[in-house]
This record gives sequence, structure tokens and C-alpha cells, in this order.
Amino acid sequence: MSDMIRGRLMNILIPLIAIFLAFLAGAVIMLFSGNDPIQGYAALISGVVGEPYDFGETLMRMTPLIFSGLAVAFAFRTGLLNIGVEGQLIVGWFTSVFVGLIIDVPMIIHLPLAIAAGALAGALWGFVPGILKAKFEVHEVIVTIMMNYIAMHVVNSIIRGQLLESGQRTGFINPSASLESQFLSELTQFSRLHWGFFIAIGACIVMWFILWKTKRGFELRSVGYNKNASLYAGMNVKGNIVASMSISGAFAGVGGAMVGLGTYQYANILPSFTNIGFDGIAVALLGASTSLGIFLAAFLFGGLQQGANMMQAGAGVAPELVEIIIALIIFFVASGYIIRWALGRMFSKKEEK
Repeated sequence: MSDMIRGRLMNILIPLIAIFLAFLAGAVIMLFSGNDPIQGYAALISGVVGEPYDFGETLMRMTPLIFSGLAVAFAFRTGLLNIGVEGQLIVGWFTSVFVGLIIDVPMIIHLPLAIAAGALAGALWGFVPGILKAKFEVHEVIVTIMMNYIAMHVVNSIIRGQLLESGQRTGFINPSASLESQFLSELTQFSRLHWGFFIAIGACIVMWFILWKTKRGFELRSVGYNKNASLYAGMNVKGNIVASMSISGAFAGVGGAMVGLGTYQYANILPSFTNIGFDGIAVALLGASTSLGIFLAAFLFGGLQQGANMMQAGAGVAPELVEIIIALIIFFVASGYIIRWALGRMFSKKEEK
């Protein structure tokens, strides 16, 4: 077996083994807590694909996870760690809703404008840590973490002071800026599935195209692999760092627009983080920072979140178990070098025989 084939096989097997081990550990936890693992996982699967409504809700939940995963993966592919996807998503959510509220033009103009506003807001929120990293070597992890809090509290303050309507939210956006789909909703027994799901599929293709089919994408990846070699080759290292964080932020901002224009149709005062951005780190990690892997990982995580309620209702399993399973998946993927070592030993023994 060639090294290339073995490497690709490893990249497929490690996430699958990590998922298997996480579910196995979850089954052990259920046994110790007095629950039936088979019944619990059957309820989980039923909560994902049992009814068209559940499947529609799963696709709705995975839509912003795709964008947050793409945002993390894009930065990672270019040698950066964007831990600020949560904040970029929040400002994208708010900005897209703001444009959806204050403008009243035909949908062919209004909807793309609102989505673009979310992308621009996320890009600007990513630009700040990017420029600080490029110009002053300020570590992007520290800056992006801090900007998550700035985003949440600034958005909450604006909503509370200027846009607050009933409850703790803004008004509903104009229908011309909505991603809501009556067709998709009726198709899935009136779930909240909207057109944003197909935009997310398009975003996966866009990331793949930018990174692997364009000159700028090659430069971005090159800077991520080796800054000194890229500089020697005549590439604009600082400019590519800023561009990478800005594009990553744009993906996150569009993810926020999917929530604001599709799922809720408004922005609300957040008592805490949405965690969609933080879950994107896990999605990108499990998906090996590839477009297809992120799509599949987002489906898994969206399904786990949707099926958690059915596990509680149908099998009496606490929904917190799903969070434990997600954490275990991340743990086993992060410990992938152990799995890689074990698989390497297994392949070597087979070749010797």
C-alpha cells in the first residue's frame, strides 16, 4: 500500500473510529446511569430521521454549523486559528437582520443585500485580528476570543437601546429579506427548514474552489504551510494573513445571516453565546477541514442536537448525554495520533505477512 493511499485511508478511518468510540463510551455511561443504550440510540436515530419534521429540523440545525465549520477550516488551512467564529456569526446575524428591518425593496435586491451585509460584518470582525496578527504579531487566538465577548455585548447593547420590541428581540424582518420557504416547510411537516441549507451547500463548493482552484487559494495555503518560503517566493505574507481571517469571518457572518434571515427572522438579546461558532471548531476538526467532511460532520452534530430531545422523551436519557458524546468525539479526534499509531501498526503487520 502506497503512502498516499494509506494517508487518505487514515484520514477517513480516524474520524469514523473516533465517532464509534464516542458512541461506545456513551453506551457505557447509559448503562451505569440505568438506561438501555439500544433504546437510547434508537430514540436518537428516530429523532433525526423518524419523521419528515425531525429530518427538516436536523437540516436546519446543520446549516449554520456548516458555515461555522467552514470558517474555522478556512483559517486553519491557511495556518491560522480563528476562535472568534462565534463573535463573527453574532455580528453577521445582527447586521443581516438590521438590513432586513430598515430596507424595503424587492426580494431580488433585498435578500442578497442582507446576506452580503452579514458577510461584510463577519469579514470586518475577522479583519481586526488579521491585521493585528499581520502588522504586530499579536496572536490571533487571544484577539478572537476577546472579540467574541465584544460582539455579543455590543450587539445586545444596540438591540436594547435602539431596536428592542416585544420581549428581548427586534421586530421581524421584512418578507423580502426572508429565507423562509413554505415549500420546504410543508415538505418536512412544517419544520423550520429554509433555503439557507442550499446556500450552505454552495458555500462548501466555494471554499473548495477558492483554496484548491485559484491562485489566491494556493498563496493562502502556502503562507499557512511556511511563511518564510512564501515570502522568499515573492508572496505578500501579511496581506494573505489579513485576507484569510477576513474570508473566514465572512463565512461565519453568512452563517449568522442564515440564523437571522432563515431560522428566527429576528435578532434577540443573547444571555450567553449561541455556541454555534464554538461547535464549528468541532465540526472542522471532525471533518478534517475539508468541504465534504464538514458537511457530513455538521449533519452528525445537527442530528445529535435534534435527537437529544427524543432521547429524553422516548428513552428517559438525559439530553446532556449528547453533549458528552460530542465532547468525546472531539477528544478522540484530537487524540487521533494514538489511533493513527495503532492503525499504522496494524497495516505494517499485514504487509509483513
